Formats: sequence, structure tokens, C-alpha cells
Amino acid sequence: MNKILLVGRLVKDPEQRIIEDSQKALIKIIIAVNRDYKEPDGERKADFIPVSFWGKKGEIILKHLHKGDLISVGGRLRMGSYVDKDGNKKYISDVVAEDFKFVRNQFKVETKVQ
Repeated sequence: MNKILLVGRLVKDPEQRIIEDSQKALIKIIIAVNRDYKEPDGERKADFIPVSFWGKKGEIILKHLHKGDLISVGGRLRMGSYVDKDGNKKYISDVVAEDFKFVRNQFKVETKVQ
């Protein structure tokens, strides 16, 4: 089973890419996910994880999320490789999103209801 769950903040605004072969839109984000421990100096480090969204999910992400927003993402880890322009093989990994939740929007709704 290949499942991953992340909660983190967007490092920058979402980016849209059009895949030439299919003309489908791919929305990419990078989220900073805090590690659950502190370094000896007291600093808490983060991992910067690329996440891909397709279709309607991607449209929603592009329209509503911005740098600094908090999001919860569920998906699968994708590993791949390609050959760069210099002929070197490069390895890549990202998360393909299957579901998500705007954490900040949920908080705003809850505070309005009370």
C-alpha cells in the first residue's frame, strides 16, 4: 500500500503547468512539513515536499491557496527519473494528491458558527 498524509504550509503560490501531450493542467505546490522533533540547538526543521494535483482538485488549489496557507494532503508517493539536457539521469519524487483539506478555511468556518 502506498499512502501518505501531510500537513504543512505552502512555500509559494501554486504553479500551473499544461502537459503538452494531453493539454491537461497540472497544479504543483511545495509544502513545508515540520518534523516532530527539535534539533539539539532547539530549532525545528522542516521537509519541503512537492505535491501534484490534477483536474478539479487542481483548479480548486489554484484558485483558493496562497503562500503560507495551511493544508492537509492525502495521496501516494510517486518516484521517477529522467535524463537532463546534459545526459545525466536525475531521480525525482513527489506526492500525487488524492484528497485534501484547507485547514485555515475550516478554522474560519468553525469560528463563524460559534
